[in-house]
Amino acid sequence: MPLECPKRMVYGPCGGVRPRGICEVDSRRCSFVGADAPVWPAPIPSLGASSAVLHRMSSRPVVLTDLTLDPFDLPGLRRAVRIAASSADALLVGDHQNRPDFPPTLLAQEILAAGGRPWITLTCRDRNRVVLEEEIAGLSALAVDAVLCVTGDARTASVRRGVTQVFDLDGTRLTALAAAAGLTVAVPESPHAPPTDRRAARIANKERAGAAVCVLNHVADVGTVARFLTQARAAGTSVPIIAGVAVFTDARSAAVLDGFPGLGLNPASITAVLTDADPVAAGIRAAVAEARALLALPDVAGVNLSGRACAGGGELAAEIKAEVGRQLLAG
Repeated sequence: MPLECPKRMVYGPCGGVRPRGICEVDSRRCSFVGADAPVWPAPIPSLGASSAVLHRMSSRPVVLTDLTLDPFDLPGLRRAVRIAASSADALLVGDHQNRPDFPPTLLAQEILAAGGRPWITLTCRDRNRVVLEEEIAGLSALAVDAVLCVTGDARTASVRRGVTQVFDLDGTRLTALAAAAGLTVAVPESPHAPPTDRRAARIANKERAGAAVCVLNHVADVGTVARFLTQARAAGTSVPIIAGVAVFTDARSAAVLDGFPGLGLNPASITAVLTDADPVAAGIRAAVAEARALLALPDVAGVNLSGRACAGGGELAAEIKAEVGRQLLAG
């Protein structure tokens, strides 16, 4: 294990590496840049066949929608789920270093009760291995469609001072733990994040650890995704890949997506949406156009409608993404 990695990662690098290979946490150089990449020792069979969404990919592209939530608001969650689920194959529940929420198992239970199909993110930042094992057991008991296993963003110094960050595991080791428990595991990758030459091979390594599908973070142009897909297949990746689509309709939702490590937006697209007389309609058009361009790529199995969508609450964000989903599913 590279002892200098503040996230204690073994199978790095994380998706938050900054330009010039700078660590997400501080100003040091990422210890995985230029280092030999460790390979997962023995392949673990994935259980993608148990996922209704992955099964659906055999007949058509799927739409995965980020569920934008106000923390600790169960009534708001239920309303957002009922809106977003109307035009999404699954709802991706994220994890935020600055916005803690109810435990993953509880969120999954509530989403299922409200009529949604949850893909639940599990991170290693705030949960030690024992708690992660408990969440995996709970999500398995609920028969969730998939879990997204990530190392997790490090908490910035200004958020919850004095609160520890655990990182008992990294995303690849968590993938193996969840896959061994019988869950369908999704994993992320960031084509835009340095070192870009290592990203495609990381998917193949996570596949060896039990991953059944990969969800890409969004990038500034479709050509970058096309080149990355070619690299991923050349590296031995066989899992289906879902491409990220940035959904934004105002300055705040664009800034969140554009300023986060490992992500990228097209500046011209931002300007076109924010200067339009109706930025909400323009943002929906832009997301639909980007999604259709990505779905035209031969190796894209679906899209993930990513981001906050707007500066308003979860219900308005759900309505915006639901409209994008409706237009995509309608063809």
